[in-house]
Amino acid sequence: MLIGGMLIMSSVFCAAGAPLEAVPFTEVRIDDAFWAPRLKTTREKTLAANFKWCEDTGRISNFAKAGGLIEGDFEGIYFNDSDVYKVLEGAAYMLHLERDPELEAYVDGIIAKIAAAQEDNGYLNTFYTLSEPEKKWTDLAHKHELYCAGHMFEAAVAYYRATGKRTLLDVACRFADLIDSIFGPDKRHGLPGHEEIELALVKLYQVTDEERYLNLAKFFIDERGNAEGHELFGDYAQDHIPIRQQSEIAGHAVRAMYLYSGVADVARLTHDQALIEMMDRIWRDVTLRKMYITGGIGPSAHNEGFTVAYDLPNDTAYAETCAAIGMALWNHRLNLLHADGRYADVLERALYNGLLSGIGLDGTSFFYVNPLASRGTHHRQSWFGCACCPTNLVRFLPSLGGYVYAHAGNDVYVNLYLGNEGRIPLGDGSVVLRQETKYPWEGRVEIAVEADAAKAFALRLRVPGWCNEYTVAVNGLTVENAPAQNGYVVLDRTWQQGDSVVLDLAMPVRRVYAHPDVEPDRGRVAFQRGPVVYCLEAVDNGGRVRHLAVEPGCAIGAAFRADLLGGVTVLEGAALARQAEDWHDALYQEMPAAVETPFTAVPYCLWDNRAPGEMVVWIPESPSLAEVPPDLRIEEAGGTSS
Repeated sequence: MLIGGMLIMSSVFCAAGAPLEAVPFTEVRIDDAFWAPRLKTTREKTLAANFKWCEDTGRISNFAKAGGLIEGDFEGIYFNDSDVYKVLEGAAYMLHLERDPELEAYVDGIIAKIAAAQEDNGYLNTFYTLSEPEKKWTDLAHKHELYCAGHMFEAAVAYYRATGKRTLLDVACRFADLIDSIFGPDKRHGLPGHEEIELALVKLYQVTDEERYLNLAKFFIDERGNAEGHELFGDYAQDHIPIRQQSEIAGHAVRAMYLYSGVADVARLTHDQALIEMMDRIWRDVTLRKMYITGGIGPSAHNEGFTVAYDLPNDTAYAETCAAIGMALWNHRLNLLHADGRYADVLERALYNGLLSGIGLDGTSFFYVNPLASRGTHHRQSWFGCACCPTNLVRFLPSLGGYVYAHAGNDVYVNLYLGNEGRIPLGDGSVVLRQETKYPWEGRVEIAVEADAAKAFALRLRVPGWCNEYTVAVNGLTVENAPAQNGYVVLDRTWQQGDSVVLDLAMPVRRVYAHPDVEPDRGRVAFQRGPVVYCLEAVDNGGRVRHLAVEPGCAIGAAFRADLLGGVTVLEGAALARQAEDWHDALYQEMPAAVETPFTAVPYCLWDNRAPGEMVVWIPESPSLAEVPPDLRIEEAGGTSS
């Protein structure tokens, strides 16, 4: 494809080994004008709210009960342990960002309860310990033992990386050892109904170098769809045909994303070409036929997941927040696997739109589902009985630093643009890159190179798929005809202390259209600027928006509003407002002319942070497709049927 007038080569997997490694969150410090306030809110409000809900709902005390520290019965849903683990993972990232002795002591107290709840053989699941001790491992399809274990492994790895403390990591390894003693090719055949342990075992392997954990992750992947090993759970759990034969995404969206994230990890480490080819097929199916413009996935509430190609309703879109997080996790791993910027493009799309929409600016209100249109009745909530989305957000957002950079040998990849300082390993030492930018509102990115000596490396800057024009300069001099490869412009040179790079990405307002088979979006347009998808919200547009149309060719401007929604770039233009239709007894008549009216569009991720009201992402281009506002309809006069 063409980006900025230069040919971008297609992705080629390096058969000699995994081409990229992510620079971990521990090596990146964020001080960005867009993200730093959100991370501050996450630390001060979201984390505290999540811990409080886990306390109030008995999620934390379940561990104390299972450990014999207090008396009582299990409280809540059988998978509630996972929420505690996810909040602990978020706390670990926060402690890296800002070490807080009070928070650390509180977390250590929870970890002590978890350690007390672990049984002598390593088993740890408070539901089964307290409620059904005789039924362990008897309902892998539904009861989430392995899913909960996976989230515990992730929390343990994060806390160890952030603090160096091993208590939770040791608990995780003991449990992983028990699971490994039960499941495997020459042991019991089985797998979790809800995937998660696959990717978590890879993380545990990477921090411990214990190959049994990687092999166990591979075993669970190989078991999926294998009717010889177990009774199949069906496509809801991606367990309908063998994993290497799958070509279309199916079933529960979050389960699918967690599974394919684990598959990507295993494929990257084992160079399993069949898994790589399968994921390429699945990725094309998702991104070309089943993904919302916001990066959200899973249109159906019935299965919290996928249906058929091009089924992307707006008002009834499920698009679970956890699924958007899963899209970010999976595409991050595919980027590492293929060293191709198109996967980082999808990560960015989900990040700035369908993922970030899941949390309010207050940090304590959340969307479980993320429709692309509303009549004013869909609002964030402080908590959910199934609390996966709030607890997922509290762990993903502070881990953002781990998605910014990747490296391989003397190649440094910049995947996300935000103010930060990152230390990136090289083949012979390391280099510090310092980014300054007003992204996503502006496309100018300044990168300062800090090195203790001259360093020869290739700096690869992602040129987003939405960008058709850009310039790049080194030390103030424009680089003409800079080579580009796989979605990255490549600057390969010997870098000196104090060198600087400026990448300037053009950010015009783009009119985006859906494939004609997406029936709800026919005749409609969506607006995007940079990575940000916009929507019309009633509070900015006279109390309603579904009666508006924006004709082709309408000039649309962008303006930064420091006083709005914490500082935001809005879009402004002229719409046509459909008017009342007075039919009386007429069968045919001329339609009243639409009236021109100004409109304002705001980022989709920020809707429902103010007064409630209508919202639309896909806007009619003709007033004939717009709605007549209910309070403007004039009822037909007289008559009753007989």
